[in-house]
Amino acid sequence: MSILDKFFRCNCPVTSALDIVGDKWTLVVIKLMLLEQKKTFKEFSESDESIAPSILSNRLKTLEKIGFITKQKLPDNQKTNHYFLTEKGLSLTPVIIELALWSHHNIKPVDNQDLANVKDKTELHLAIIERYKSKTATL
Repeated sequence: MSILDKFFRCNCPVTSALDIVGDKWTLVVIKLMLLEQKKTFKEFSESDESIAPSILSNRLKTLEKIGFITKQKLPDNQKTNHYFLTEKGLSLTPVIIELALWSHHNIKPVDNQDLANVKDKTELHLAIIERYKSKTATL
């Protein structure tokens, strides 16, 4: 039995995906990491989203447990945990972009001109992933 089995209520792929990322905060944490390069508990806590510390702690533990993020201490800072997206976490990039585009067209326009004027979503997904990897590679 996989560690993920306890998260699923049925065999439906959509329901199973929502069992993992369908809560109010999981995709927000992924978005903060992917698009805003947040990587510490303090940085997440100080974001505009105002995530309660207990919820943030729970979400980070869950994301680590299911393999979307990893946690590590940097050699020059053994006190602070730094969180990084795994390939599994990065694979949510199209979901984040689709939600942003849907919101842009149906709820609230985005300020990001790259997103507002996107022509090729695949190219945008790859560019965002590459930017994330390049910014975290030096850490």
